[in-house]
Amino acid sequence: MLARADELAAISEEDGRLTRGFATPALARASDRVATWMEDAGLTVRRDAVGNVIGRVGAGRPLVLGSHIDTVPDAGRYDGPLGVLLALAVAERVAASGDGGSLEVVAFADEEGSRFGTSYLGSSAYTGSFERVWLDVVDGAGVTLRDAIRTAGGDPDAAVTAPVPELAGYVEVHIEQGPVLEREGLPVGVVTAIAGQTRARIVLTGEAGHAGTLPMEARRDALAAAAEVVLAVERLGRAEPGLVATVGALSLSPNVGNVVAGEARMLLDVRHADDRIRRRAAEEIRDEAERIAAARGVDAAWALRYDTPAVELDPRLRGRLVDAVRDQGLPVRELVSGAGHDAVVLSRICPAAMLFVRCAGGISHDPRESVSEGDVAVALDVLERVVRSVA
Repeated sequence: MLARADELAAISEEDGRLTRGFATPALARASDRVATWMEDAGLTVRRDAVGNVIGRVGAGRPLVLGSHIDTVPDAGRYDGPLGVLLALAVAERVAASGDGGSLEVVAFADEEGSRFGTSYLGSSAYTGSFERVWLDVVDGAGVTLRDAIRTAGGDPDAAVTAPVPELAGYVEVHIEQGPVLEREGLPVGVVTAIAGQTRARIVLTGEAGHAGTLPMEARRDALAAAAEVVLAVERLGRAEPGLVATVGALSLSPNVGNVVAGEARMLLDVRHADDRIRRRAAEEIRDEAERIAAARGVDAAWALRYDTPAVELDPRLRGRLVDAVRDQGLPVRELVSGAGHDAVVLSRICPAAMLFVRCAGGISHDPRESVSEGDVAVALDVLERVVRSVA
């Protein structure tokens, strides 16, 4: 599995770093590799309208295992692919023995949303919840999602009209992307819930001017207002236990060293396991941004990009993970995921559960992502026990 992760990490849009966006030649090459591995394992392989790679063994309603193989820019090699490779390894074992029941392994084509800014495209198409309005979204080069799907050999209309599948359940294995398991010396943990997310774009519009001739008291500096908003986001995020609030992207216009910024655009991300707390925090941030803007003579615009509710994962399927961890002679650590996962989408149509694998330093979305062979082996055995118990 780790060797396969290395092989996938070498497939990238960029030299010297791992970047694999939706509907790109790099994703196509990675998908071909995964499809070959599935076929070698004895799975029947198909691809759907957006390029998800799906391998099947057995008949009837399947238990689904999987994760995504797209990445953020300059990514690590385990966020997403590790879950796919673990699922494939379990499928190899049960296919060989013939007692694993009906199983489907899915490598989702887009979870990160790094190209089009819309997360869960792959799992949405797989679950019959892909929205037609998404087809008109454009990437940074002005290419619509509709055209990108067609260019990659998919079918945008079929993505929108795909039926809702009948599934027995969904189990996803993923690196933790946090420090809890490492801090407590545990190889794996069972996820109880996935935090809800609010994402919004804040645009502050002031007035550009010459940095050398415009008096300080006459300025309507969008960047100065943005700096104050960023610090307010940090302050409000620290004020509530369990809340995380982040400005992760900031762009300026005209973005010239000797010109006062006329416009600042930022992307806000707010997360909490309690939707009421998260939504209240987002409103407080909006109010504070508008107050700061008014005090500085700057206009503020707020656009909600999406609001994803928190997800409690299925107690019964989660219980099977708990039992499998205990069968390994390990203590059970349950924890909330602050990151979003394809399990969010799958949970809307079937029981869903997640297993976290310890990652070094809690580092993720970074080339330094690292897992140990021993921890991956534990995760493999836990996942196999769950598959056989469901079967």
